[in-house]
Amino acid sequence: MVAISILLALLTTGSLAFYLACAYFTRQFFSRSPVTEPAERLPGGVSLLIPCCGLDEGAWENWSSLCQQDHPEYEVLFGVVDPKDPAVPVIEKLQATYPHLVKLRTGLAPRGANHKDSSLSYLLKETRYDTIVFADSDICVAPDYIDTVTAPLADPSLGMVTCAYVAHDPKHIGAALASLNRCCDFIPSALVARALDGGIKFAIGVTMAIRKDALEKAGNLHMNRIGSDYNLGKRVAEAGYRVELSHLILESDTGAESLGDVWKRELRWARTIRFNRGAVYYGQVFCFGLVYLPLLLLASGFATWAWGLAIATALLRYLQAWIAASQVGAPKLARWFWLLPLRDAMTFGIWVAGAFGDRIFWRGRQLRITEDGIIQELPLTS
Repeated sequence: MVAISILLALLTTGSLAFYLACAYFTRQFFSRSPVTEPAERLPGGVSLLIPCCGLDEGAWENWSSLCQQDHPEYEVLFGVVDPKDPAVPVIEKLQATYPHLVKLRTGLAPRGANHKDSSLSYLLKETRYDTIVFADSDICVAPDYIDTVTAPLADPSLGMVTCAYVAHDPKHIGAALASLNRCCDFIPSALVARALDGGIKFAIGVTMAIRKDALEKAGNLHMNRIGSDYNLGKRVAEAGYRVELSHLILESDTGAESLGDVWKRELRWARTIRFNRGAVYYGQVFCFGLVYLPLLLLASGFATWAWGLAIATALLRYLQAWIAASQVGAPKLARWFWLLPLRDAMTFGIWVAGAFGDRIFWRGRQLRITEDGIIQELPLTS
């Protein structure tokens, strides 16, 4: 029990250091001015590319927001694999409402196992402009969205701008758990990685703004890779460009999804990270202080020193979570902070499960991940 107590104490102390780093780098990042103010508009038009599969909650509002931008010259291109996809009638209605902006391509036969990037490859060939914004279909944006994410690209050394996202005020427990993970864990962890790596070496698929020249030098899209957004950001950085994380935190509420839906999606992400980041994945063992606390107290026989470490860890975890929520503009998430122990236990379980296996489920399809994130489709019965 002594050895177990020492091990748990080390893991908890490591978590303390992790929470401190998250709090510090989150506060540091959001307290500085953006790289380029949105008022400094990038000259020329912008092509906004949206791959769709299924109809997300709030789709009409989300897609309408993309068509109500302040930018003077842009286009919105939607791509759908299945012509009978339920998203098609809604996009057609959007096209009728904004005929000068919206284009729809359907029946895009997959060019690889990653249907999302396959659809984007079709749309990319039809773009009119040299500035591209790849965006997920489940975000709702403000009128200055395009200006904000493309303005920094006026700097030729900057190859890509990417954005994080949260549900700022979730109404359901599944969405709240998803948002707590994105706000209190993912964004702070990304900022710690940014500091350790000397810059952003990845991208987040919800928004990737890029010039065509940078995309071409990075090797364009890959249609047989999971975590292709992460990999594209990595390749842009390797091509000699900087990748910048925007201060803009997008709104993405997953609605009334179940805990099972959250688990499946985040398990897919966990295995994606493992195959893309390798040994770095296992360093997350120092990210679960709240999970270790009850085990530490039991193993130590509720020793005084263990109580002190437990109280300090719990207080710092909640302080770090509050700093993250307030800095990303999501203070209403605090009303869900009672879920943090469950959220951390769930994240720990997903991390353990993600350390094994090579199968993921994505949009009703079963895929196998091989080396470096390459994927192949499998029959659902296998």
